[in-house]
Amino acid sequence: VLQKGLKENFADAQVSVVDCPDLTQEPFNFPAKGICGKPRIADVGGVPYLIPVVQKEKVYDLNAVAKDIELPGAFILGAGAASSKILGVNAELIPIVQTKSEKKPAVNGSYIAQINPADKGCLLEKYNSKYTDCEFGLLANLYASEGQPGKVIEVKANGRTGELNFVSCLRQILEKHYGEKPVGMGGTFIIQKGKAKIHIMPPEFSACPLNTDEDVNNWLKFFEMKAPLICQPVIVSRDPGFDLRLEHTHCFSHHGDGGHYHQDTSPDSVHYLGYLLPAELLFRIDRPQETHLVGRD
Repeated sequence: VLQKGLKENFADAQVSVVDCPDLTQEPFNFPAKGICGKPRIADVGGVPYLIPVVQKEKVYDLNAVAKDIELPGAFILGAGAASSKILGVNAELIPIVQTKSEKKPAVNGSYIAQINPADKGCLLEKYNSKYTDCEFGLLANLYASEGQPGKVIEVKANGRTGELNFVSCLRQILEKHYGEKPVGMGGTFIIQKGKAKIHIMPPEFSACPLNTDEDVNNWLKFFEMKAPLICQPVIVSRDPGFDLRLEHTHCFSHHGDGGHYHQDTSPDSVHYLGYLLPAELLFRIDRPQETHLVGRD
C-alpha cells in the first residue's frame, strides 16, 4: 500500500519489511534498541490548550503517560511542547524517553528546540543537560513501544515530485486505502539529504489571541534547516471521533538544527529513510472540551 502510494509523490520509493536497526547507534543514539513490542499511540492534550490563548497549567509527565497507556517502562518517541513551568519559556520538545519501570529509572534522551535569545536562531539542546524530569506541556503526539528489536517497515523515498510532505503522503495513502478504518503509525525517519522547512515556537506565548492559521503562522518562527535531520513522526490515517491531531513530527540533528517538520524545501535532492510500525492501540488523554482546527498543520 505504502510503496504504491509513495511512487505517486516521489521519483523513487521502496518499502520493505526489515529488522529494525539498532537505534542506540548513530545517528539515532536512542536509549532503546528498537520500536517494537506492544506499539501504541497516545494523543495527549491538544492545540486548543496552546491557542487561541495558552493554558499554562496543562502539564504532563511521560512516566505517567506510560502507565496511562498500560505500558509502564515504555520507550516513547514523538512530538510535543516543552513544559514552560520547567523551562521558563515556550519551546518545542522532541521526546525520546525510556520511561521508568519498577526496575530502572527513566532515561531521557529528548531534545528541546527553542529560539536562541542571542541571535534569534535555533538553540537545540539535550534535555538532560539541564533538567532531570520527564515533563511536557499543553500537547503531545506520542508513539510508544517496549523498545525492542524486531521487524519494522523500512521506507525509502527520494526526489519529491508531488506537493505533499513525506508524513502527509504516508497518512493520506493510508486513509485512501483503509477508509473508515483508522490506521496509526510511528517510529523514526532521517532526512538524509536536502533541506527542510521547520518551525520553532517563540519563547513568549502570544499575548493576543491567535484565532486563525494566519495568526499562528505569523507568530511561529520558520527556518530552513539542513540534513541530516532525525525525525519522529506520529501518524493516524483518520480521526475516529477523538479530536486527534492526525500527524505531528519533530526532528533533531547533531549539528544544532531541530524543531517541527513541515516539508522538505529541496524536492529534487531530498532523501528520506524511515523505520515505522503500525500501532495496535490508540489512547486519548485529557482531550480538550472546547476545540477548533486552527494550528494543526
